[in-house]
Amino acid sequence: MHRYLIERQIPGAEKMSPADLKAAAQKSNAVLHALGPDVQWIHSFVAKDMIVCEYVAKDEGIVREHAQKSGFPANKIMEVQTIIDPTTA
Repeated sequence: MHRYLIERQIPGAEKMSPADLKAAAQKSNAVLHALGPDVQWIHSFVAKDMIVCEYVAKDEGIVREHAQKSGFPANKIMEVQTIIDPTTA
């Protein structure tokens, strides 16, 4: 499995209500369930005009398929090569 970061350009994302975010998460979960165990959503960060998501998946293709079936944009998909954090020092 590979780790991916997905940039989703969504104008006004930072203004989405809790109900809007819940509905988006429910839609994502339904599509993920249908796609099976080859793709998993880890979490997402909502920022101005963007949602950045972290996924674990067998390949980029299934990440794109999730975006297409869920109706969410996937403006940029980047495979994570290495993770660093404070313990790396």
